[in-house]
Amino acid sequence: MKQQFNELPDIVRRLAQLGTELAYRELFDLLYMPSKKFAFCILHSNEEAEEVAGDVMIALWKNRKTLSSINNVHVYALVIAKNLSLNILKKKSKNKTTSLDSVNINFFFDSSSPEQIIIDNELKFRLENAIQSLPPKCQLVFKLSKENNLSYKEISEILSISVKTVDAHLVAATQKLAKIFKAEFLIK
Repeated sequence: MKQQFNELPDIVRRLAQLGTELAYRELFDLLYMPSKKFAFCILHSNEEAEEVAGDVMIALWKNRKTLSSINNVHVYALVIAKNLSLNILKKKSKNKTTSLDSVNINFFFDSSSPEQIIIDNELKFRLENAIQSLPPKCQLVFKLSKENNLSYKEISEILSISVKTVDAHLVAATQKLAKIFKAEFLIK
């Protein structure tokens, strides 16, 4: 996954300079699914996640002329997805503020990838339950790191937390998941 994001700067450059449909299609193919998966984790609704991902892509298209000045468009897209998702939750709850700390996180498993097809349903169920047992922000950090292959710095930018906090969440998640799986599979 990280490999295909190496092409992102070139795609963004072509989109900003030429504004071609082909460059936009490449950007769409690269960023739509990560935006949708991330929004789904927050919203728990496939339809709303699709809407958010679509809105992210529209925002990227509208800002195409200035995208090349953005250091990391992948992170930028996920920040837009986070903000749009939180706005939807805010409208639903009629509260003045919504934070990631108050959001219940769910995972979106993409069964089309070869790795996901290989994983048997029972193991997937156990993994999902183990991840669900993590605190919400810990789940989100774990997902961004392991599913989206984002760096600690990128995760800290998306979630507006320090790099040390990202590290602490990942250490806690890894330790808790290791403990759960050791108990589950009777590993010593």
